[in-house]
Order: sequence, then C-alpha cells, then structure tokens
Amino acid sequence: MNNQREATIWIGGEAGEGIASAGDIFMKASARTGLGAFAHNSYQSVIRGGEVLLQIRAGAHPVPSQGGKWDYLIALNQNILDHHLGSAGPGAVALFNADTVKPSAAPSAAALRGIPVGELTADLPRNPVMQNTVLLGALMLLLKIPWEIFEGSIRAQFGKRKAELSDANVTAARRGWEFTDKHFPPPDERGLAGDGKRRIVITGNQAAALGAVAGGCKFYSAYPMTPASSILHWLAPRASRYGMLMKQAEDELAAINMAIGAGYAGVRAMVGTSGGGFALMTEAIGLAGMVEAPVVAVLSQRGGPSTGLATKTEQGDLFQALGASQGEFPKAVLAALDPVDTYYTVIEAHNLAEKYQMPVIVMMDLYLSEQTVILDPESLNPRVPIERGEVVQSVEGEYLRYRDTPNGVSPRALPGTPDGMHIAPSDAHNEQGVLISDWYTNPSMRTRMMNKRMRKMEGVLRDTETRAFLHEGPEDAELTIIGWGSTFHILEEARRALSDGGHPVRLIQFRTLWPFPAKKILPYLQGAKRIVCVENNYGGLLARLIRQETGVEIPYAVRKYDGEPFSIGPLKAALEAVLKKGAPAVQTLVSSELDLPVVFR
Repeated sequence: MNNQREATIWIGGEAGEGIASAGDIFMKASARTGLGAFAHNSYQSVIRGGEVLLQIRAGAHPVPSQGGKWDYLIALNQNILDHHLGSAGPGAVALFNADTVKPSAAPSAAALRGIPVGELTADLPRNPVMQNTVLLGALMLLLKIPWEIFEGSIRAQFGKRKAELSDANVTAARRGWEFTDKHFPPPDERGLAGDGKRRIVITGNQAAALGAVAGGCKFYSAYPMTPASSILHWLAPRASRYGMLMKQAEDELAAINMAIGAGYAGVRAMVGTSGGGFALMTEAIGLAGMVEAPVVAVLSQRGGPSTGLATKTEQGDLFQALGASQGEFPKAVLAALDPVDTYYTVIEAHNLAEKYQMPVIVMMDLYLSEQTVILDPESLNPRVPIERGEVVQSVEGEYLRYRDTPNGVSPRALPGTPDGMHIAPSDAHNEQGVLISDWYTNPSMRTRMMNKRMRKMEGVLRDTETRAFLHEGPEDAELTIIGWGSTFHILEEARRALSDGGHPVRLIQFRTLWPFPAKKILPYLQGAKRIVCVENNYGGLLARLIRQETGVEIPYAVRKYDGEPFSIGPLKAALEAVLKKGAPAVQTLVSSELDLPVVFR
C-alpha cells in the first residue's frame, strides 16, 4: 500500500450481516472527503447465509478496479477471518468482533485487532446487527477519515425517517472509533487523504438508468433478473419525476413487446435483462427488425447456461446477442466499458435505434452493472445530442412506410399522423406493408426489401466506427492485449504495470461489437508483434469474432469463467508469461482465494 495514497478493504460475512450497508457508508464518506474508490461485491444467491465478500479499493486518485490483496479486513464471522487471512498484504490489519471470532494461534502477517462489540453496544438496540458499524468505526479511525464526514455518511445512509436507528448506529460507530483510538497503536502514516472535493457514488446500472433519462427515454419495461434488476429499482421511484413510464411486466416476453410497441408509437423505449431473460426476448427482437421499430435492450451478462451463476459475472453472451432472433436484419451491439461509458453508450444506443429504426443491444455484465465507483459529477454531461431520425410530420400523396430508399431508412410516420396510415406486419412485406408471402410469394420484392433493410448497416458502421475501440500504448509494443467491455480498466492497469516494468504493451478494447469494424481493426492486428485476447468466458468469443470477420487468428488467450472478475496480480503474471514466450496458448485463471473449505462452518 502506498501510504496516504491507496488502501484495499475487504468486508466479509454472511448475507444479512450488514455488509452492503457498511460498504455504502464507506463509499459515501470517501466521496465526501474527495477520495476515489471502487467496490465489487462477491455474493451468493441466498437472502441469508452464505459468504459475502465486499472488496473496496480507495485512494487519493481515480481507482480503476477492486485491487488485490487486502490492507484492511473487517471479518464479521469466524469463517471470514480463517478463510481470508492468507490474502493479507504487507502491514495489513484485520478487525473483528472479539466476542464471536477467535483468531488461531498460527502466526499471521496481519495485525489482529479484536473489538468487544457486545460490551460496547450493550445499551443499544439491535446490537447483534451493529457489529458492522462498530468495526467500520474502527476502520475509519485507522484510515483517518474525519469523524464529521463519517457521521454524516451514516445519517445519510439511514435517512431522516429512521432517526432512531441512525442515532444508534452513530453511537455504535463512535464507540468502535474511540475503542480503537484508546487500545490500538496509532495509525501513524496510514490513512487516506482526499482532495476535499465532493464527488458522487454511482453503480453501472444507475449510470445506465441515468443515460436513459438524459437520452430522452420515456418508457422502460423489465421483469426483474439479476444483474439488470437495479436499473428497474433505481427508476421505479424516480420515473414519474422524469416524465418516464416504467412497467414491471409479468415476464420478459411482455417486457420486450411493450417496449417495441412504445418505440413504434414514437416513444424512446428500453428494456433490461440478463441472458436467460434475453433468450425469451429474442423472437421479439426480430419483430422490431422486421417492423423497423426502434428499441434498446440492455443485456447484463451473468454465468450460464440456464440459471447458471445467478449472482456472478461472465462475458458469455456475445454470440447470443449477435445472433438474437431468426433471420437477418439490421441491429447494433455495443459494449460499455465502465459507468461513465455506460451513461454515454445508452444515449448512443437510443440515437442509433431511432435514426436507423432498429433494435440496439447494450452489453454489460454483473461486474459492470453492480460495481460502485466514485466519479466527478462533471463526467456525466446532461446536455447530450438527441437524434430522432427521419420522422414524417405530414404526408402528401401515397405514404409508403417501408419505402425503398438509398440509405435503407424509410420515412417514419408515427401513429396519428394525418394520412400516415399503414400496415406494420411481422411477415415479409412490400413498401406499403402488404404481405408478400400470403396468397403468393414475390421473390423479387423479398430481395428488394431485404436489400433495403440491410443497407442501413452501412450507415450504422460509419456512425459507430469512431467509437469502435480504444487503443492505448505504442504501435511497436512487445505485446498487444485485446479485450471488450468491462475488462477495460483492469487491462489498462495491467498494461501500465508491464510498461512501467520495461515492457511496452498496447491495449485494444472493443466498444462496438456489431457491425464489426473489420477494416479499421485489421491494420492494428497485422502490425502487432504478439497478441493475447483476455475475456471472461470459456470459449474466447471475441477472438472467434475477430477470426470470423478478419481472418486473423489470435495465438494467445487469458480466460476466466469462475464467476469472478480478473484481479491485477494473477492477470499481470499471466501476461508476463506471454511476454516471456513460455505461456500455453490458453491460460485459465481462477480466484482460488475465494474457494470455500470443504467444511464450511
């Protein structure tokens, strides 16, 4: 840990022990004192029990990932202390409830700090639950977070309507703070010093919801499914304030069909789901392609197949998005990198959907959807361009809803436009919308209308090419790393670490997956000395797509599909092995430090 610069904190226990609340309070306090921070929660799909591990990295600078070994551990039960003690970094400190957690006699690299929670909270209500607050108070003293900011963050967490509970938690936190100050060695040089600028705390899904609001979305429908559910949760109490209609549908089929109907009627519409829900939506995605209705679908990936790993991350749905629905039709598939990029990607998706009258899929994953970060509010600009495309205000003569135009985009008359009556069928049709395969088939018209629709992709490619991928590092780098979506910051952190160590490395991170920017990426691939593709999936899906579209075979891969995101230490070691030319073609990383013992008490 760089003193006064950065710290990695793990808070672990069972679901229901207040881990999320402690993390929220920590992030609020960090934002108010001018720190940067990043939080990732590794949790199970049970409401009570199991092991939950919240990993936070905070520093006096923007923080790109959840970090590696911990500097501070808050262990809310015996299993957490036993299980994660070996993951301590140099000079680490473990905080625990001395009433219920007993460290072993084995030597430890970490300083063990037991706090008598029962004694400190004997006169307070709910004292079994408030051990998290007592231990958080101890941590905040060690990190030198000002008490006034910490107290304000606690009160903000519980709100005015829970004043009694707020007061009790402030008291519990103060007692943990004072006990640590009195009984443990002073923190000395340890601690975090922010720049004093207040910042905002936001998750990836909240950024997606904000992007929808800023981008003019007026209809959101969804059926709850982790990890997309919190888009729904965030919008539910706020939608009416922004003039948005939000519907929790009875299932995913209803959700996507509602949104397509809203888009057809002229309202910007979006749905959010995960892989299983998206599987149910795919036939309707084709409907949007055929009737040429704009709709945006947020696909937040988790481990599959089937119900799979309901609360874990993965990048396994790429080809599901690319092949969504039967047949061929125009669509775009975009991949968001981080919460800020998610905000702008959702806005771009709405512009593309309306401009080209087609479905647009925004790829996220649990790691991005649920990561919590601290941002400068200026990074989310509310004044963004809104491109509605060609909408007919009045009709003269015969109206052809699906007119064959040079760019494939037909004039769009919204329902209710005078003299703009038309048919919008799901069957193949002609320019008027009349079916061409009912009493007889018209092969020439079918070919003509397919060509019309698919010509849109030329314009979509032009519009997305500038944001197709990011590239960092020198052209003559020893190694080129390729990734997509949410792995961007951990890969950039690894790139910088390797470059600082004397090995120039280049990173190419894809943000547009379809239409694939084959011509633009090909020179980068052909000029690279050695290439490795890093993905959170088993099959190397991006590498397959690159080979399919460019013919370039990427020789090395680093993959991870255990449900956890990449962490910097193992990732850097894997990339170093590729640099040394001693690596196998495929390296699979596993977060073994999170493996549970056979007997889990």
